[in-house]
Amino acid sequence: MTGPGADAYDSETVSRTQQLIHALFDDSLHAQRVFLAEHAADLERAVGLIAVAVTSGHKLLLFGNGGSAADAQHIAAEFVGRMLRDRRPLPAVALTTDTSALTAIANDYGYDEVFARQVLALARAGDVALALSTGGQSPSVLRAVSACRSIGVQTIGLTGGDGGALAGMVDVSLRVSASTLSPRIQETHILAGHVLCELVERRVCGESV
Repeated sequence: MTGPGADAYDSETVSRTQQLIHALFDDSLHAQRVFLAEHAADLERAVGLIAVAVTSGHKLLLFGNGGSAADAQHIAAEFVGRMLRDRRPLPAVALTTDTSALTAIANDYGYDEVFARQVLALARAGDVALALSTGGQSPSVLRAVSACRSIGVQTIGLTGGDGGALAGMVDVSLRVSASTLSPRIQETHILAGHVLCELVERRVCGESV
C-alpha cells in the first residue's frame, strides 16, 4: 500500500500479526507444559522401552499419516543418523517411506492395511512401535497397533485431545490433552520425539539417564 495512511496501515498490520504470533506460541507452550506435567513418567517409560529394544537386537518401528508421517520419518532419521552424539546407528524404520509397498497394499487390501501388513512382515516380538495419530482414531494406525499386539511388539502412542481409541490400545500413552488442534498436538509430538531420541542416545552412549 502507498499514499496517505500507508504507514499507519502497516503499523497496525504488524501489531496485529505480532499479537497473533504471540498467541500461537502461547498456545503451543501451554500444550507442551500440560503434556510435561501429565506425562514425564510415561516419557521415562517410553525411553526405557526403546533403549532396551535398540540395544538388544530389536528395532523401533514408526508410523502415522500426513504430518504424523513426517514426524515418524523425522524421528527415525534421528535414531539411524544421530541426535547430538557420535555413536553407532540405532535401528529405526518409518513405515511411511516405501511408496511401492504403501501403494500396493492400499490398492490390493485398502488403505487401512498399509501399516499393519508392514508390521506383520517386518516386526518381531521384542521390537517397539511408535504410533502417531493426532486424534487417535486413524484406522490405519489402529490396525497397525492391533497387529503389533498380536505378535508381541510393545507400543507407544503419541496422540492428542481425548486420545481416541489409540490411547487405550497402547502400552504407553503420550497424549497432548490440552489441545484438539493438529498443529499444537504435532508441535508437542515432535518435542516428545526429540526428547525420546536424545535420552535413548544418552543411554546408548553409557550416560546415566
